[in-house]
Order: sequence, then structure tokens, then C-alpha cells
Amino acid sequence: MEIWINPACSKCRSALSLLDAEEAEYTVRRYLEDVPSEDEIRGVLQRLGLEPWDITRTGEAVAKELGVKEWARDAGSRDQWVRALAEHPELIQRPIITADDGTALVARTEEAVRDALSR
Repeated sequence: MEIWINPACSKCRSALSLLDAEEAEYTVRRYLEDVPSEDEIRGVLQRLGLEPWDITRTGEAVAKELGVKEWARDAGSRDQWVRALAEHPELIQRPIITADDGTALVARTEEAVRDALSR
């Protein structure tokens, strides 16, 4: 599995600690440094079964500058949201785990990390 993290994020550090405690095999992607492409974001969204606005951190300063809270949340706006996530990766909710079974999940809780471990 792979986990997208921001090392400054407490939820990310907690997820890594749990993965380590369970001796899970995983790779870390520091997505602020190794920024996912629009296609990678679309792939993760498909694995998550979510839309881009579902994983957008709308409280971030850049989100406010862009006015994302006012953006339409429909199929016609999907590309705009994905492009914003690729151009401003700090908007991506974290951590995201891509599981070995082809699924993914936003792992902000211990239960979500354990769910990823069971896949």
C-alpha cells in the first residue's frame, strides 16, 4: 500500500505510527513534494469512490483565495477541481491510503487505517 502524507500533519503521523505498530508494508508519498498529476488524482478519486470536492481542504488559505467554496460541484466542474488539487496539493485531504486490493481511503481515523490494513 501507499500512503500520501504531509509530515507536519498529526493525522498522518498517527496513521504512520499505527502502520508501523502493525508491521505493515507500505511506501510513503510526501505529496507536497512529489505532487500527484491530474491523472493520478483522478485515479485515486476513482479508487476512493469520491469526487474531488470530497477530498478538498476548503479551509486552507489557498482555497479561500481560489473561492472553491463557491465552485459548482457537478460533472462539468470536476476538471476544475482536479486541476486545483494538482496545482495546490496542500488542498488534498490527508492521509490517503491506496490499499493493495485496488481501493483507497482517507485515513484520518484509527478505524480507517485498520480498515486499510484489512484489505
